Amino acid sequence: MADQAPTEQVANLHLDEVTGERVSKSELKKRQKQRERDAKKQEKAAAAPPKAAKKTNAEADEKELTPNQYFEIRSRAISKLIETKDPYPYPHKFHRDYDLNNLVKEYGHLKSGEHDKSRTLHVAGRIYNKRASGSKLLFYDIRGNNGVKAQIMCQAQEVREGAPSFEKQHDHIRRGDIIGVIGYAGRTAPKTKIEKGEEGELSIFATEVILLSPCLHQLPDEYYGFKDQEQRYRKRYLDLIMNPKTAHTYRTRTKIIKYIRSYLDNAGFEEVETPILNMIAGGATAKPFESHLNDYNMDVFLRIAPELPLKMLIVGEYDKVYEIGRLFRNEGADLTHNPEFTTCEFYEAYADFNDLMTRTEELVSGLVKQLTGGYTTEFTTQHGETYTVNWEAPWRRVEMIPALEEATGEKFPPGDQLHTDETREWLKGVCKKVNVICPEPQTTARMLDRLTGEFIEETAVNPTFITEHPKIMSPLAKDHRSKPGLTERFEAFVCKKEIANAYTELNQPFEQRLRFEEQARQKAQGDDEAQMIDETFLNALEYGLPPTAGWGLGIDRLVMFLTNNYSIKEVLLFPFMNPEQKKEKPLHDGGEEPQVHIEEIPHK
Repeated sequence: MADQAPTEQVANLHLDEVTGERVSKSELKKRQKQRERDAKKQEKAAAAPPKAAKKTNAEADEKELTPNQYFEIRSRAISKLIETKDPYPYPHKFHRDYDLNNLVKEYGHLKSGEHDKSRTLHVAGRIYNKRASGSKLLFYDIRGNNGVKAQIMCQAQEVREGAPSFEKQHDHIRRGDIIGVIGYAGRTAPKTKIEKGEEGELSIFATEVILLSPCLHQLPDEYYGFKDQEQRYRKRYLDLIMNPKTAHTYRTRTKIIKYIRSYLDNAGFEEVETPILNMIAGGATAKPFESHLNDYNMDVFLRIAPELPLKMLIVGEYDKVYEIGRLFRNEGADLTHNPEFTTCEFYEAYADFNDLMTRTEELVSGLVKQLTGGYTTEFTTQHGETYTVNWEAPWRRVEMIPALEEATGEKFPPGDQLHTDETREWLKGVCKKVNVICPEPQTTARMLDRLTGEFIEETAVNPTFITEHPKIMSPLAKDHRSKPGLTERFEAFVCKKEIANAYTELNQPFEQRLRFEEQARQKAQGDDEAQMIDETFLNALEYGLPPTAGWGLGIDRLVMFLTNNYSIKEVLLFPFMNPEQKKEKPLHDGGEEPQVHIEEIPHK
């Protein structure tokens, strides 16, 4: 069915006369039913025996409202301000000229009762708490300049000349609003603190407070907070408002990416950008997302890796290149996997996988030192198990096949025989013997991957390099120089999870074609993650790729370990979520039982 025209969509919207919004018919009915229920509650309350009268104000009464009631009352109040412009609640500009990060450094020397009126400060932030001490004294706790806390003290006698009256400035301001404050720095002088020999609170003494953007919803309660996991992921903006730990995680993520970029820039790498849309999904063993280009009448894939175009740039005389960006894989989603994720890949001419092990230790250990001041961090799993991780170099190194032989008690076929059908049948028996389940298709590469996950990755709590993978698992890696059938490849694991993958790049075009053909055979056996033959890349290799090493790091995973978050959704600002189910109940923030996600792809 064709989409409705915009005019038809607007025609299907109905006016909510209470809030002034245009909403769908079902949404309007839902609101009307809720109002009817609220009216009945009010009638019942009016019929009840009167309680002892007590002095209240509008804000105190609002605390007793349901979220829907609060939203409607607040919306009416702000709509009236928009009409009267007295004051207009959404001004175009507020000239903020002071960074609250500097408040303690520049004014921390002030003693109780002291002020510095020599400089007028213009600050701004969101109100997290509003306290009144009589009708002429108010305190606001705000956060501005990326979460810095500050107290704003407002006294009626301090209102500057030409500003609106004290009542007009503050009567319409509520918790959650964003305000601009004009004032000066000083320190309060509460008697209770002075009697104890303590200093007052360093504050901004306001001469004018301006509403910059009202919050129409009740913020979650300060005591209970905003903890519902499902709602936190769906309403990340509210999560960032209410949970400083969330904001710290994402600022740490930014620092991690900046450090990686700085390290590579200083090491002589050049940052480039490669296509997101590709005619062939290559560069990794993964299932791609498919799309279609209408103008070209062509099916395309979202990239699963930037590897092949980056290596083409090495052919084109770039010595060192890297890219930090999003990849897309149409696979399972669990605690450590998301359909789209961020990686860093670099390629370095005239280096091999031994050089990159050293570079990985240097980069990641240096990053941890920069972030934490040391090399030790802690990571707690979903099940409450806590790992103490030592990131200091050198890292442990484990050769894959010898480690599997030791774990299974079986002597593996020679490396140059691992690709045969006989080896595949033999591996099925080994998996059965050691109780390792490998779902169909049971290719040799998938069974080896499962065995590695069960017996080697489980030992990798501290950073560990798993090295020398079979060729059948590594279609783009170069043959090991002294061990036939194996490759010069490593994967770096921490807390039993992969964070990096690297190898000496295969630069021999004839062998690369054979590897691609083997991948095609695996795809014919039902492995939809196997790679396709990329003729453009093969053609580039025929022009000569110098000896090169390539490296990829999962940035989301690394952030998880360095911020102690076991779910990848905690380190993605906007993780992919299933559509929210409509529920016939009053709207509210939080309150649902959090969904517990399990990890369903333990071998990756």
